[in-house]
Amino acid sequence: MRPWACICALLAGLATWIIWAGDAVAQGGVDPPPAPATGATMPAVLVADDVFLSGNEQLVASGNVEALYDGRRLKASQIVYDRTTETLRVMGPISLEEADGTMLVLADSAELDREMRNGLLRGARIVMDDQVQLAANELARVNGRYNQLYKAAVTSCRVCNSKNPPLWQLRARRVVHDQKERQLYFDGAQFRILDTPVFYLPRLRLPDPTLERATGFLVPSLHNSSLLGFGARVPYFIRIGDHKDLTVTPYLSTESRTLELRYRQAFRTGEIEVTGALSDDDIGGRNFKSYVFARGTFALPRDFTLRFDIEAVNDDTYLLDYGYSDKDRLDSEISVERARRDEYVRVAFTHFHSLRAGESNTTLPTLVSNGEYEKRIQLAYAPGGELRLGVLSHAHYRTSGLAVDGPDFDPFADGRDVARFTLSADWHRSWTLGPGVLTKAQLGLAVDSFHIRQAGVTSRSDAVEVTPSASVELRWPLVKTTTSGATHVVEPVMQLSWVGGSNPLVPNDESTRIEFDEGNLFATSRFTAPDRRERGFNSAYGLSWTRYGNKGWQSSFAVGQVVREETQIDPAGGFAFTNSSGLQDRYSDLLVAGQFKTDDGLAITARGLFDDDFVTTKAEARASWRNDRAAVGGTYIWLRNDVAEARPNNISEWAFDASYRLSRHWTGNADWRYDVASDESVRAGVGVTYTNECVDVTLSASRRFTSSTILEPSTDISFTVGLRGFTTKTRDKSYVRTCEQ
Repeated sequence: MRPWACICALLAGLATWIIWAGDAVAQGGVDPPPAPATGATMPAVLVADDVFLSGNEQLVASGNVEALYDGRRLKASQIVYDRTTETLRVMGPISLEEADGTMLVLADSAELDREMRNGLLRGARIVMDDQVQLAANELARVNGRYNQLYKAAVTSCRVCNSKNPPLWQLRARRVVHDQKERQLYFDGAQFRILDTPVFYLPRLRLPDPTLERATGFLVPSLHNSSLLGFGARVPYFIRIGDHKDLTVTPYLSTESRTLELRYRQAFRTGEIEVTGALSDDDIGGRNFKSYVFARGTFALPRDFTLRFDIEAVNDDTYLLDYGYSDKDRLDSEISVERARRDEYVRVAFTHFHSLRAGESNTTLPTLVSNGEYEKRIQLAYAPGGELRLGVLSHAHYRTSGLAVDGPDFDPFADGRDVARFTLSADWHRSWTLGPGVLTKAQLGLAVDSFHIRQAGVTSRSDAVEVTPSASVELRWPLVKTTTSGATHVVEPVMQLSWVGGSNPLVPNDESTRIEFDEGNLFATSRFTAPDRRERGFNSAYGLSWTRYGNKGWQSSFAVGQVVREETQIDPAGGFAFTNSSGLQDRYSDLLVAGQFKTDDGLAITARGLFDDDFVTTKAEARASWRNDRAAVGGTYIWLRNDVAEARPNNISEWAFDASYRLSRHWTGNADWRYDVASDESVRAGVGVTYTNECVDVTLSASRRFTSSTILEPSTDISFTVGLRGFTTKTRDKSYVRTCEQ
C-alpha cells in the first residue's frame, strides 16, 4: 500500500471508528472496537489528549493526536470529523510516516473527503526514501492515486533555511506524483543551481526514488582524449520488463561516433549480460570498429551449471583505445560443470584470439577442448584411506597447416594439432604418528595417450606413457602460547617421492609456464599438465612459522626447496624447466614467502625465488594500509628474462594506488605504474570527487605511456556529475551536510 493510500485507509478507518463509537466518548481517548475476523483490515487506533463531541455533527480530537494503522503513523494537532459533509479537517503540523520508512508526508493543514481519495493539503512537503524532497504551497489528492503539487520545488539536497538555497533543485509550475506507477511528471520545469536557472524543460518525467528500475537517462559524462578528442556520453536506460533491460549510450566526440550497448536479462535458472559497441572514427586502422562481450550462467538439472562467455573484436587496439578492456588475449568459452562432495566433472570448449603485436593467430592454439572427471571413494576396508579416480582429456587446434618449425623458441612444427587423454588412479591415506607427526602416503598410476597431427620430423605422431608414482610426507606442527597471549605455530615438513617412466617426445604445449610457490612445493610434479611430468626420485623440505598475536596481529614465514636425484631433461633437448622457473637444476631455487597483517588495516605480503648465490629469480611484494579515511597500496614485481617464456628482457615494475578522504566531502585518488627496467612510466592517473547528500562530481585524468607498432600513447580526461536521489542513492550518511545552528 502506498503512503497516500495508507492515509486514506487510516482516516477512513478513523471515520469508521467515529461512526462505531457513537456517544461512547471520554476525555483522554476511546477504547478500540473488538478485533475483526481473521483476514479483515484492522481499524485505526486513535490517541489524543482530548476527544469530544461538538454538537451532534462533529467529533473533535485535539492535543498530540496520533493515529496508527497497519504500521503507519499519523500525527497532527487536531482532527475534526463532520458527519453532515462527511469531511475531515486536519490541523498541523501534520506528519505521516509509512511503515517501511520510505515516505514521509508533512503539511500545515488538510481538508479531505471521507474516503480520503480527494482533498487538499496546504504547506505540504513529501520526503521520499530519505532522499528526495517535494515542497509546494498546495498539494491536491485526486482519485486516491495522484498527488498534484503546485508551485513546487524538488531536490535531494538538505535545505536548512530559505536564505540558503539548495545546491540544485527543480522548480515547476506543477508536479504530479503517480503513486501507482511511481513516476514524477513536471510541467514548466526549471533546473536551478544555487537558485540560478540553468535551463528550462517544458515537460519532464523522472522516477521517484522508491523505484529501483525505470526507463530514463542515467548520469552523463564528459571526456577529453588525445586519441578520441572531446566528447560526451549520455546513457539511456530502457526497462523492457521486470527481468530484462537495455542501456543505450551514444558517445559523440570530435574523432569518433560511437554507440555503446548493454543488455541484461534474468531467468528463473540463470542470467545473461551482453555489452558491446559500434564506432566510426578517424584514429587509424579500420574506420568501422566493434566489439561484443557476453556472459551467462544457468543452473541445469542434476546440479550441473552451464557457463559461457563470448569475447570478440574486429580491431586489435579498439578495446584499449576506448578504455573498454586491458585484455590482449581474448577467450570465449562454454562449459558445463558439477561439483559434489565426492565428485567433480567439467567439460569446456574455448576459443582464443590474440591482440598482441607479433603473435600470429594461425600458429597459436585457437580452438581448445578440455574434459575432467574425478571421483573420490572412501575405503572402509584395509588398507583404508581414499581412492581417487580421474579422467582428463585435452585437445587444441591451430588453423595453420605448417608441418615444419618456424623462427620460434620451440623445436616443433608450427601448425601442429595435439590431443591428449589421461587415466589416473591414486590412493591417499593420512595418519598420526607418536608425538603428533602427521603422515600422508600416496600411490598412483597414470596412463597418458597423445596424438599429434602435422607433427613434422621433431615429434612423434602417437605416444603412450605409463607413469607410476609414490610419495610420503611428514609434518610436525608444534604449538606454543606465551605469557603475553601470543600463539606460535612452527611446522617442519619433509616429502620423499618417486615418479617412474619418461616423458615422450611430444610437444610441450600445456606446461610452458611454471609457477613455483607454496601451493606446489610438495607436489609430485610441478608441471601444470600431464604433457610433462617430473621423473625419478626427489625430495622437498620446508619450514613454516606463524604467530597469532593477542591484539589481532598475525605474521607468517615459510621457506622451502626441492632436491632431485637428477636434473630434469626435456625429450626434445635442453632442460625441462625454463631458466626463470626456479626448478631447472637438481637443487631448486630457495622459495621464501612471508606475510604480516594487523587489525588496523596494515597488510604486507612477499614471495621470492633465490638461486645458489642468493640472486633473485622471481619476486613479488604487496603492501597496503587502509582505515576509514585512507587506502594506500604498493606492488613490486621482478621477473628474470627468459626467452623460453617469451620474455627477452627483465621485468621490474612498481605499481601504486591510493585514495584519501581530504575532508568530509572531498576524496582524492591516484595510481601509477612504473617500469624500472626501462626507466619509464607505463600508466598514471589522478582524480578528485566531491560528494554530498545530493550530488557526485568526479574529475579524473589518466595517461597511458606505452607505445608499440599498433598502440600510441594517450591522455584521457573525464568529468561526471551525478544527482543523488534519482540516479544514485545516499547510503553513506557521513557525506550528508549539516545545518549551522
